[in-house]
Amino acid sequence: MTDFVIDPPAQPSVAVAGSTARFPIRRVFCVGRNYAAHAREMGKDPDREPPFFFTKPADAVVPAEGTVPYPPLTENLHHEIELVVAIGKGGANVSAAQALDLVWGYGVGVDLTRRDLQDVAKKMSRPWDWSKSFDASGPCGPLQPVSAVGHPSKGAIWLNVNGETRQKGDLDELIWPVADVIAYISEAMTLQPGDLIFTGTPAGVGALNPGDTVSSGVEGVGEITFTIGKR
Repeated sequence: MTDFVIDPPAQPSVAVAGSTARFPIRRVFCVGRNYAAHAREMGKDPDREPPFFFTKPADAVVPAEGTVPYPPLTENLHHEIELVVAIGKGGANVSAAQALDLVWGYGVGVDLTRRDLQDVAKKMSRPWDWSKSFDASGPCGPLQPVSAVGHPSKGAIWLNVNGETRQKGDLDELIWPVADVIAYISEAMTLQPGDLIFTGTPAGVGALNPGDTVSSGVEGVGEITFTIGKR
């Protein structure tokens, strides 16, 4: 038994739908601008250039229910609804044809973003970490195993705020589908069981305020609802 000098931190995990079991989280990868309409609204060309990625800490993933705290250091917190992929088998240099074999299941998550901090980082050519990797920045609903939902390649993805539709798209609009995303990541580093991938968000991202109720979902995968806490 290892003798740690402090108590080890708790293992981050996400719920599994219909079960008391949980999926342990190792790392969280996020794909930037993976829907053409969202790329345009962010002022970028949506041509099929190689995908790019950023990460979140594993413990930034929290249950997408109840109250999710409004983070400090921002006046412009944004929502980004995403299909989440849970990796169950490891692999490096995996081909797109074999990539889906690594998937354990799928979920619904929201990439919360301190947009004002991100805008400053972009202008100053600095990393995005402070805008993307803060506490509770990745609310995620229970995961569904592949045996229950298959590998969704089309279907509505949406997000409402206080009953008003903000984001609406379809999984078939992904510039880089799930298999391609997995293949690209595996070229740069070895994927491991427990890795999560947030696959990108459709157009319509916008600000959230304290007290707002966020309801969102991915057709055939699940729906989530949570409220934004006080500043």
